[in-house]
Amino acid sequence: METREITLAAVIAALYAAIVIVLAPISFGPIQLRVADCLIPLAALLGTPAVVGVSLGAFIGNAYFMQFTGPIDVIFGALANLIAGWLIFRMRGKLLQACLAGSAVIGVIVGGYLWIYFPPPEMGLNLPVWAGMIVSITLSSVVAVAVIGFLLIKALRASGFVSLMESRGLKSYQD
Repeated sequence: METREITLAAVIAALYAAIVIVLAPISFGPIQLRVADCLIPLAALLGTPAVVGVSLGAFIGNAYFMQFTGPIDVIFGALANLIAGWLIFRMRGKLLQACLAGSAVIGVIVGGYLWIYFPPPEMGLNLPVWAGMIVSITLSSVVAVAVIGFLLIKALRASGFVSLMESRGLKSYQD
């Protein structure tokens, strides 16, 4: 990555971590809305810097609150964002499907371990504990990534953001 791309990744990481920390009461737990995850679809628009940024941001944000979930959340939360971001980048031509796929990745990975720390929410379904947590995290991820994130990308594309990034010497990707 070039210096500008590294800088962009750092800015995205800082923004992601700041949103997680400021919105901590709704960013952690069995029922969560990790608003910062709306930045993951930036991978479709900005490529590698966004993938690295949201992964590093998750690492930092989760490390800040490591006393609740330990190193598992720090490592696997960042890994979930890395895979989701990469998948969204690869599928960027079908943005909504890409965002839904990224949400599923986050739901399966994060929900797959979060049940160890928190009991899953009561949803009226007769599911194993781990499956209930996967459903809960996937649904919240759909809201953050596939609704808010999808709309964010659409708004950025319509606003001239792509031209601004390109005028600064950064790569951007279209559908």
